[in-house]
Amino acid sequence: MTTINKAAWLMSAKANPFEVADAPMPVPQAHEVVIRNYAVAANPVDTVQQDHGRLVNAYPHVIGSDSSGVIAAVGSAVTNFEVGDHVVATMDNIETQRASNGAFQFFSATKATLVGKIPHNIAFKDACVFGMAMNTAAAGLYQKENMALPYPTVPRKPNGKTFLVWGGSSSVGACAVQLAIGSGYDVAVTAGPNNADLCREIGAKWVFDHTKESIVDEIVGALKGSDFGGAFDAISKPDTLTKSGQIVSRLEGYKFLESVLPSRFPRPEDLASDIKFGQVWGLSPGNNEVGPAIWWDWVPHALADGSLKCKPDAEVVGEGLEFCQTALDSWKKGVSGKKIVAKLL
Repeated sequence: MTTINKAAWLMSAKANPFEVADAPMPVPQAHEVVIRNYAVAANPVDTVQQDHGRLVNAYPHVIGSDSSGVIAAVGSAVTNFEVGDHVVATMDNIETQRASNGAFQFFSATKATLVGKIPHNIAFKDACVFGMAMNTAAAGLYQKENMALPYPTVPRKPNGKTFLVWGGSSSVGACAVQLAIGSGYDVAVTAGPNNADLCREIGAKWVFDHTKESIVDEIVGALKGSDFGGAFDAISKPDTLTKSGQIVSRLEGYKFLESVLPSRFPRPEDLASDIKFGQVWGLSPGNNEVGPAIWWDWVPHALADGSLKCKPDAEVVGEGLEFCQTALDSWKKGVSGKKIVAKLL
């Protein structure tokens, strides 16, 4: 394993491409770990940082949120990881604004509460697909100020309730589906026809074609009479929030619509007044009890027994730091039912 760090640097606002150059070796703070990144994935927030000059306070900077690799060092307060552990991680450079906390480099540091162990039989290219997505889904499902659902377990404990995920084949949606199933719910999802099999593979009990005009009536018809546990809109565009809200309004049970929108977005005007509306910040689980509950207590065991699958599938665009830019460019061209990945080793 190399002990020299290099990074794909974002040299200035809206600079493209990244500049691959030497980088300082990260030193973990007390509650951090340093990871030798073997694979990284492209995220929408990465393009916000690069293309729009947002969420970056100073340059040069290293961005990137999702990685998987091997623990290279642990902070003085970290007791549940050791050098050599295989892990999946979310990097928190957006919060810390430190280049050492970006994923697009050989070695990165991040909070241990954003890291989960993975079995050695899972490839790094597959494990890196769900870091930020898992955090976002977990924040919406489990934080006290959000849906506050019971945490997932291995094995799962069925509760007889139903749950809706709008956009089940998206990265966040696939995580929300698997988390909700782990929490005991029977899950209905929406997806395009090409991604229906993916949704069934991750455990959805019902899959509805989101392109059909009758989708609201179809979902209500299928779930009517059940103990409804709420809805998670992993897409959270105006039209999907409207349809999700209509479904929640027409079903008996938990009147909660969770979105993936941050708090600066307003509550939808057409959402019924008796429905609670949730908003999230994708890195917040690293700062509360949700992070350890998901990353430490559930993810390793769920991966080991197969109840958590690394979905959507990785689409590898190349190997090397220069392919971090290729990954972002590929994502911007449009992707469905896939996660764009660059291998670093």
